[in-house]
Amino acid sequence: MKTRVHGAAPLLALASCLVAVPVHADEADTTIIVTAPTATEAAEERAARTPGGTDIVSYEDYADKSVVSLRDTLAFSPGVYLQPRYGQEVRISIRGSGLSRGFHMRGLTLLQDGVPINLADDNGDFQELEPIFFDHLEVYRGANALRFGSGTLGGAINGVTPTGRTAEGLYLRGDVGSFDSVRGLVSAGVASDRVDAWGAISADRSDGDRDHAGRRSLRFQGNVGLKLSDVVSTRFYASINNIDQQIPGALTMAEALTTPRKANAGAVAGDQGRDIDSLRLQNRTRFDWGALTLDVGGFVNAKSLHHPIFQLIDQKSVDVGAFFRADYATGPVEVTFGGEIRRGSTDARQFVNNGGRRGALSFDADQKAQTATLYGEVRVRPVDALTLIAGGVYADGWRQRHVNFSATPATDGRIDFDAFSPKIGLLFEPAADIQLFANYSRSAEFPGFGEVFQTIGTPPTSTVVSGIRPQRAWTAEIGTRGKVGFASWDVALYRSTLKGELLQFTTNSNIPAATFNADRTLHQGIEAGLDLAPTDWLRLRQVYAYSDFRFRGDAQFGDNRLPVIPKHAYRAELRLGTDALHVSPNLEWVPDGPFADYRNQVRTPGYALIGITGGATIANGVDAFIDVRNVTGKKAIGDISAAIIVTPPNVQPGSAIYYPVERRAVSAGIRARF
Repeated sequence: MKTRVHGAAPLLALASCLVAVPVHADEADTTIIVTAPTATEAAEERAARTPGGTDIVSYEDYADKSVVSLRDTLAFSPGVYLQPRYGQEVRISIRGSGLSRGFHMRGLTLLQDGVPINLADDNGDFQELEPIFFDHLEVYRGANALRFGSGTLGGAINGVTPTGRTAEGLYLRGDVGSFDSVRGLVSAGVASDRVDAWGAISADRSDGDRDHAGRRSLRFQGNVGLKLSDVVSTRFYASINNIDQQIPGALTMAEALTTPRKANAGAVAGDQGRDIDSLRLQNRTRFDWGALTLDVGGFVNAKSLHHPIFQLIDQKSVDVGAFFRADYATGPVEVTFGGEIRRGSTDARQFVNNGGRRGALSFDADQKAQTATLYGEVRVRPVDALTLIAGGVYADGWRQRHVNFSATPATDGRIDFDAFSPKIGLLFEPAADIQLFANYSRSAEFPGFGEVFQTIGTPPTSTVVSGIRPQRAWTAEIGTRGKVGFASWDVALYRSTLKGELLQFTTNSNIPAATFNADRTLHQGIEAGLDLAPTDWLRLRQVYAYSDFRFRGDAQFGDNRLPVIPKHAYRAELRLGTDALHVSPNLEWVPDGPFADYRNQVRTPGYALIGITGGATIANGVDAFIDVRNVTGKKAIGDISAAIIVTPPNVQPGSAIYYPVERRAVSAGIRARF
């Protein structure tokens, strides 16, 4: 009985919302975390001056969703590929970044309020980006992320939290839903002439849509801003995260398509999980002299990781960093110059995993890393309709390890990297609200600890892979964005020729480690978004991605396609109604699934998922919403941990490398502002 009542609660909540809609509710606004649009509008203006793929995602765009992960916030951001694994763990990739990673992420710079979440070796845990807090997210694809000092293939995603000036007052949000999911948020903002402050606490728990996929979290975000004079202002930020996540593990294809609820037996036996405690403190101080502005700041990230998997990984890390950015604009010329340095140290230990508890110590090492960048860009407007851009990023870094103890042979080591990535581009505006753009750029990604130090040979030895080198690419991009009448669009075509892409290979005399540099690969595709809003009560959002990623004459894999990401992916959402009362059916369609292996022997099936969201204003400043996912209960494969060789589906035992899509789920909630 308890299960039935809990499952019906979201539907009852929606019904009560619809009954309670006031007669003049069509004049109301959706209650969201932010009340002032200034920050989002400023971000959109900056993005519009970029000659390439960018997107600003406002909190309003996902307010009616149960916000669990970045997948819920960026579902309609063109060019961003997101697939769930479990809980807040998702596959996130832009332009094929990080294909070799079946866990965490690589090839992207993630930031919060302009400060990197990535550790000093450029790897990161996106679980520490909590989307429910954000005012908006800034997505800069590829080399367009130069303004963040990013030189990666994928680009950068920056989550921006509110301030006391943009979100004054008290805001409350509560969600309940399937799998005993409960989520709450309390935030408050205050402001005076020279001081403002904002803070928020969120709590989240769920049993998960699979066995052994439970999660819970408690988080705090806050900032305080001080206007010290007409020229100088400063803002201090604090972020605290306590995250416990069980890991259900990957399944065979047959299991994922027939019994997606089950967990991998090894994950259960080892009580596998990923628990994070982290503290981030940062400061940004601005000097504004009119034509010239200068931002300077620093940050410290302290993190503790308890991660039982094949062994129990126990890591404690501290990263510190500093940054500056100067912007100068006069007449037709604008100049940006900035830099950043991140340095981190990690006490990395591993233990025998005894059912999720520490067994005997098997590894103990001190790991240190540093990544530093200098970047600059010049924008010249010879005529009002044309802007020419030139810039570049210089990066250097190193990774170092000293082994204190190892149950098997292990070596110390250090490896250094450096790279310069130039960029040129143009932005042409033939008419109001219409832009054409083009750019040509280089990107470089340094290997992280996981690639620099690998276990190789017989007997297995954990050692430095001295031959590994940065992944580099040249990317050409053309596109257009704009608005005409009720239609708005964002379309980009890109072609990246890569050398040294970090992928998996069979080891031999030329390839000393399983993850190593490919010779030549190609990533090319289309990133497209089209919105149609013919009336105030009708809006159709659509995004489409064409992804053609492949080897080019590789010694092992020839011209095979790269696995993991499908060739075609389409999403659409039709919003019917106004802020007072609306309903939005949505569709996710993958016509043909991607390959699971580098040999292109096994392909996953395509799928279509149907969902629906809705919302209503039930009183002044109070809204309710509902989110129904995978309405038909479709069983499909969402993500894959790519492998060199995969067992065909009809051969047992199968390869356990597949993650099922989310099962049918219903959630609902209330938002209120006072």
